[in-house]
Amino acid sequence: MVHNSQEQESTKRNESLVELKGVAKRFLSGSEELVILNSIDLKLPEKLVTVITGESGCGKTTLLNIIGGLETPSSGSVDVAGYAVQALDEEGLTEYRRRVVGLVFQFHYLLKDFNALENILLPGYMAGLTRAAARERAAHLLDQVGLSARAEHYPTQLSGGERQRIALARALMNDPDIVLADEPTGNLDERNSRAVQDTLFELVRGFGKTLIMVTHDAGIAASGDRRFHLEQGSLYTA
Repeated sequence: MVHNSQEQESTKRNESLVELKGVAKRFLSGSEELVILNSIDLKLPEKLVTVITGESGCGKTTLLNIIGGLETPSSGSVDVAGYAVQALDEEGLTEYRRRVVGLVFQFHYLLKDFNALENILLPGYMAGLTRAAARERAAHLLDQVGLSARAEHYPTQLSGGERQRIALARALMNDPDIVLADEPTGNLDERNSRAVQDTLFELVRGFGKTLIMVTHDAGIAASGDRRFHLEQGSLYTA
């Protein structure tokens, strides 16, 4: 059941923005049960940058997807911005992802037939903004990532770092409470990786957003307000 009352909105601001209790994820592989996440507890207030490190395949992406409503936990509860995510139906999940979550992936997933400005504005337009309002906000976000001059360029005309900065702007288009970033610099060289990381951190802090980022890069993790390490299905303070 989706809610959006002013009273509930006020209440959620006084509590943890993200709270996971006993979150587990298990898969059956033949006769063997694979434990990806093992009773994860996590509580995060708003407006902080949290970085979760861990080796490839340790479950970082699975954890992020569960918070983002892209996967369902095998057990446990996931409360984000007042939403009991694990209990939402498909309609509720769509509303949750539209209103609460901005997603940034390792690959940019820009639409090749849309230019930079159009790729950014599309989520806002689909969420009900007029085209004029969506273009205005998208243009502002494009300026925030330093790519106003690239507004009419298509993804094939942009560098890898530029495409990922467009993806960052797109994630903020619907003014989400929380940005979830899954190895957003993983496909970039060192120079572009640093530029994208700096831009991401500056954007979420400047807009007063909460960021949860997963990475295997300890250097990136050092810039977070809170740091955790995921190993063998368990989450530890780093």
